[in-house]
Amino acid sequence: MSEPKNSETKKSNANPAPNNSAERPAAPQVLPQVLVSTSPHIRGVRTTRGVMLDVCLALLPALAAAVWYFGLRALVVTAISIASCVLLEYLSRKIMKRPQTVGDLSAVVTGMLLAFNLPATLPLWMIPLGALVAIVVVKQMFGGLGQNFVNPAITARIVLMVSFAGEMTKWAPPLDGKLRWATDAVASATPLKVLSGGEMPTESLLDLFLGKHGGSLGETCALALLLGAAYLCIFKVITPLIPGFYIGTVALFAFIFGGFDWHFALAEVLGGGLILGACFMATDYSTSPIHWKGKVVFAIGCGLLTGLIRFYGNMPEGVSFSILLMNLLVPLLENLTAPKAFGKEGKHHGKTRKAS
Repeated sequence: MSEPKNSETKKSNANPAPNNSAERPAAPQVLPQVLVSTSPHIRGVRTTRGVMLDVCLALLPALAAAVWYFGLRALVVTAISIASCVLLEYLSRKIMKRPQTVGDLSAVVTGMLLAFNLPATLPLWMIPLGALVAIVVVKQMFGGLGQNFVNPAITARIVLMVSFAGEMTKWAPPLDGKLRWATDAVASATPLKVLSGGEMPTESLLDLFLGKHGGSLGETCALALLLGAAYLCIFKVITPLIPGFYIGTVALFAFIFGGFDWHFALAEVLGGGLILGACFMATDYSTSPIHWKGKVVFAIGCGLLTGLIRFYGNMPEGVSFSILLMNLLVPLLENLTAPKAFGKEGKHHGKTRKAS
């Protein structure tokens, strides 16, 4: 009786029971959730509000100099300009049913730059008209911040200059720190006007550097503007490429076509709105190239146009028009100077490479 048991035991050892666990299908692998979004995928800690706040802080020295030289009316002109820009941006966004962007402080920057391009004696009711052009026409009608293709403050200044040429060219002499309301408007010649006539201005280079001459609110004191520009460069809000090449091109142009006179060239740099335009308006993010090659070409173009207008145009100042014209060429400069994508360089750009 024991043998059958042994044979059964051998059979069972020879034919083991099938492993049902090996035949079971594997459990589906759970993949992590993938979020698909548009660029940019890497974001920095700097915000639009932070950048605009830095620009406002950089403009404060020039505002202090404007109050010092042109009286308390300079502060009133700046306040009305800022208030008009902020109010018009709020109302336009409300009417267009778009999210409010007043909190990003871009309207405050536009208001300050617009005021810095105006004389202290300008009638106050004209300031909201300039703000209307800058905020509503140039900025909001094209989609808001980052969508405008020209600088709002410069465009507003040009419109006011064309519309009210007499009021926009009434310059007040500096008060030298006497904080009165303002001086009486006098149609005195600015240093650039004197230079365009082939003569040297009566002010010394030191006076031109410190701002002791007639002009718009924020363009006279080169020292204050350079301090603000240095602040922006140190905190990497802007790069020195555009200001450096712009100012350098104008200085070289004036030196060559001004009889190789360095005194004349420095007077051309310090006597107008070149430093204000080069440091605070030509460097506008949405109206200037992104790549460094484009920035250099853009700045040199602004400098050449400024020199041509100053020396051969009907107006002594050409900064506003030169920046406006180069703003229109920024898309072309972007296409010509943008870095090529890897694998699409040279003659194979935009084509599929043949397999070797």
